[in-house]
Amino acid sequence: MDILAKFSTPGILFLLTLVSGLWLSNKGKPLNSIIFNVHKLVALGVVVTIIIQLYNLIKITDIQSLILALIVVTGLCVVGLFATGALMSAEKMNYAALLTIHRAAPVVAIISMVGAIYLLAG
Repeated sequence: MDILAKFSTPGILFLLTLVSGLWLSNKGKPLNSIIFNVHKLVALGVVVTIIIQLYNLIKITDIQSLILALIVVTGLCVVGLFATGALMSAEKMNYAALLTIHRAAPVVAIISMVGAIYLLAG
């Protein structure tokens, strides 16, 4: 199976996460609980499907240190997204700073994950 096909489901789920996050953000405060829970569950689904796909791919591929570093960066971005999302919803700490991190982390995660997938495919 082509490597891009393996990551199409996580990619689509990631887009749904972005769309639901933008929708949630545009709805304003108080947060709409249905949209908020859909956003969290789809994000969790993205993480689970990517972990499964990466695990299966790493089993059959000789992993290089650069690929591992990109995967670690992506993982740290995901942890940051979950943490900042939780803190923003709980209205803890500086909301503007958390929102900046929450908006930057997906960009870094996409870049690092695309790099890792590209290197794994090559």
